[in-house]
Amino acid sequence: MTSSDGAPAEIPGAAVVLIGPMGAGKTSVGRRVARALGATFSDTDKIVVRDHGPIRDLFLAHGEAHFRALEREAVVEALDRGGVVALGGGAVLDPQTRERLTAHRVVLLTVAPHVVASRIHGDDRPLLGGEDPVVRWQRIYEERRPVYEQAADIAFDTSSGPLARVVDDIVAWARRVPAGETA
Repeated sequence: MTSSDGAPAEIPGAAVVLIGPMGAGKTSVGRRVARALGATFSDTDKIVVRDHGPIRDLFLAHGEAHFRALEREAVVEALDRGGVVALGGGAVLDPQTRERLTAHRVVLLTVAPHVVASRIHGDDRPLLGGEDPVVRWQRIYEERRPVYEQAADIAFDTSSGPLARVVDDIVAWARRVPAGETA
């Protein structure tokens, strides 16, 4: 779906926003959903990196609070652009971000701990340092899960089966559910 000038057309209503824990596939799924919908795609982590440098360096030099402020700005930019947006795993912790999400369609992607182990292996994620990354991931996910579930309109698990099935399900849902409504 493209506009008359050849640019990607936006999805009627509002952005489709993907939230969830690290390693759930928000970026991979988001790119595919955007392509299927003929919409733009934004990843807030990539916006932060583009504007401010590597996330790990930001954490080390300035701390998590500074990173979260930059992330909040990236969320505003991405939501204003519309289309399909993948948020960093901790972006929903910000109350202003959660408030902004109420005007959009929010999809929670989940993944089982035994599956995420292979997805985060070798990653340089600052919040997973210092202990067994899967144990740390599980603790972070359990702390954030109530916030994810409260912010989401619908959830899809990416643990098994082809990713294309999850993409197809999200696309079908996005086409029939206006912003501000749940499935």
